[in-house]
Amino acid sequence: MFKKIILVMFLCTGLAGYVSAEEDHAIHEELRALLQGIQKAVNEERYGDLAPYFHANMRVTTINQEVIAKPEEIKDYFNRWFGPGGFLKKVEMKLTADAVTELYANKTMGIVRGKGAEDYILSDKRKYAMQTRWTATVIKDSDGKWRILSLHIGTNFLDNPILAEAGSVAKYFGLGGLLVGLVLMFIIGKVRGKKG
Repeated sequence: MFKKIILVMFLCTGLAGYVSAEEDHAIHEELRALLQGIQKAVNEERYGDLAPYFHANMRVTTINQEVIAKPEEIKDYFNRWFGPGGFLKKVEMKLTADAVTELYANKTMGIVRGKGAEDYILSDKRKYAMQTRWTATVIKDSDGKWRILSLHIGTNFLDNPILAEAGSVAKYFGLGGLLVGLVLMFIIGKVRGKKG
């Protein structure tokens, strides 16, 4: 029993030492909460809750390369693409940073990059799993809260499920066109043969 208590104490102090060893731990915890808050709001379709995570002078380039320049435009963007009448029904995302944010300007600004696993569900219920990369600049705002100043989201346009499906459809129609062409050539050959 005594050995178990010693082991638990050792593990706890070891973990505490690890947590406190992270330089600027409190800042990084705030930034992690920012990322998790955005992810949760999107996944729960609370698009109106996203604006407070962004700076008033924000610049965001979305996955479809639209630009959002004001926090109040975020909800409009999601409402245009998602939900009733939208092309997309829902998106579920898991955002992960590659490493801790690199801090600059007396730790009032930072740059962070990472990846996203984003599942897009279309209005016709088709589902596409997209892998994205993102880079963000964060800034400590005048009220002391960290916000996103700029964000760019991209995907590999040469390797994604939408392109793969389009390629499959193109092959299907290409083979269909070839088959139709061969049938027409056969029919024309028969018609000409009868005339000759």
